[in-house]
Amino acid sequence: MEGIQVRSDKLQGAVIQRSRLRVWFIRACSSIVLWTCLVQLVTVSELWHSHFLLGITSRIYQTTQRPVQAQNELAQSPPPFLPARNYTSNGFLRVSCNGGLNQMRAAICDMVTVARFLNLTLVVPELDKKSFWADPSNFEDIFDMRHFIDSLRDEVRIVKRVPKKFTRESGYSTLKMPPVSWSNEKYYLEQILPLFGKHNVVHFNKTDARLANNGLPLDLQKLRCRVNYQALKFTPQLENLGQKLIRILSESGPFVALHLRYEMDMLAFSGCTLGCTNEEAEELKRMRYAFPSWREKEIVSEERRLQGLCPLTPEEAALILQALGFDRETPIYIAAGEIYGGERRLAQLRASFPRIIKKETLLASDELQQFQNHSSQMAALDFMVSVASNTFVPTYYGNMAKLVEGHRRYSGFKKSILLDRKKLVELLDIHQNGTLPWNEFTNAVRQVHEKRMGQPTHRRVDANKPKEEDYFYANPYECLCEGTKC
Repeated sequence: MEGIQVRSDKLQGAVIQRSRLRVWFIRACSSIVLWTCLVQLVTVSELWHSHFLLGITSRIYQTTQRPVQAQNELAQSPPPFLPARNYTSNGFLRVSCNGGLNQMRAAICDMVTVARFLNLTLVVPELDKKSFWADPSNFEDIFDMRHFIDSLRDEVRIVKRVPKKFTRESGYSTLKMPPVSWSNEKYYLEQILPLFGKHNVVHFNKTDARLANNGLPLDLQKLRCRVNYQALKFTPQLENLGQKLIRILSESGPFVALHLRYEMDMLAFSGCTLGCTNEEAEELKRMRYAFPSWREKEIVSEERRLQGLCPLTPEEAALILQALGFDRETPIYIAAGEIYGGERRLAQLRASFPRIIKKETLLASDELQQFQNHSSQMAALDFMVSVASNTFVPTYYGNMAKLVEGHRRYSGFKKSILLDRKKLVELLDIHQNGTLPWNEFTNAVRQVHEKRMGQPTHRRVDANKPKEEDYFYANPYECLCEGTKC
């Protein structure tokens, strides 16, 4: 009996062991099948950019990395990527953008539009490294290159570099040229497209303002907007830090972004020296002469100021903000680089508005370290804050002021106070010489700017003087409303 019991126990143990092995085998096979399916799903997602998976990852990213409210302040959520457009390319277009961040941004939008219209393959734009700012940043250091390429693939084919078979080493020559400024689609179709019949690659070595403001077909105008407001996203590192700045600023209530363009390069370029010492004025003059492209050499600062061609000084900006009704507790974010003259020139502005804030004071030094010595990346942070601010006030109507204005129009016509510097200089002078009392001064300043708050309006058109027209990127009204709704 004992022998039978032992054999029975052994048999039962073997059965249990086989059952465990079977369960283990089934689990192992199930795991392999599940992992295989997951890998296939990820692969399909990468190939086809599945809207479902991208939506999930996008929501996770927004929840863990970016405050939804601040994100909505900057731009609308991009649509899912569409299938690539199938077309026969007429050649490769290389472009070298010139100028600062916002000048280059507008140029990139224009060059995508040109490539689309001419059925070209666009090479990822090269950024200016030789201008005053000497920023070594490449495209992918500032913008999300993968998103840029993929989000526009239904319009134009974009590649990272020209294929080797079309390089000089392979016997091909590249035509280098700047296109004519403010040109319409007829110029590009009749003058530029034939060049690709002789050259596989054409290199535009200047791209600023090479496309007309007005008179272009509606689909081209809307493509310019699509590139600007959807395809050109900053890198995740810049976006995250920009959102942190916005979140910190928003926690204390409404804030003003003051684009105080009282920086060394602007003063040297414009020849404006009001409030500068004699030594500073000479330093600015030497800098202007050092840059061949800054053509006007002998400039009378006071004449330039009376024409409204100088940025407001920090002292003038303080008086104007007060006249516009901002109280001393208003947080003022200085969206600018280093102010010429430093804290000495900021003293009156700080006395009038103690809550002066700069990115350097809001963020730890190690957070900004990777972006320092890269002026375009630092400007990207100011750009994001300016777009998201409750009120935007530029003291000079340059490229950043124009593109931020356009972005804020696109975001729902948020208040952008566009200062009439010529009229303001007149009012400031008669107020400061004692002939215009404060109450009359404030009333006059407010009246001048009643219709300069970024309200809906059509662009001013002057076909004979395109440089004097309203800039497309400051007011892309074709992209803001339909029909008579403007």
